[in-house]
Amino acid sequence: MKALALAAVSLALSGCVVADIAETAVAVAKIPVKVASAGVDAATTSQSEADEKRGRELRKADENRARDEREAAKRAAESPQSE
Repeated sequence: MKALALAAVSLALSGCVVADIAETAVAVAKIPVKVASAGVDAATTSQSEADEKRGRELRKADENRARDEREAAKRAAESPQSE
């Protein structure tokens, strides 16, 4: 009886070992795919990222224009008026 129980337990455990080995093999096989997709992700720009970058550029240009206008107005106010 003990031998039968021992055989049943060893067969049951061997299935767990096989499942663990299979899971490990799948995980190892996925590594190159994950690395490649991360590389592609880093090398490409999504549309939303491009939109955000363009928005930042436009805001910065608008801030520079407004600063230049303020400085020009300040210089005009400080310079003597010719009549």
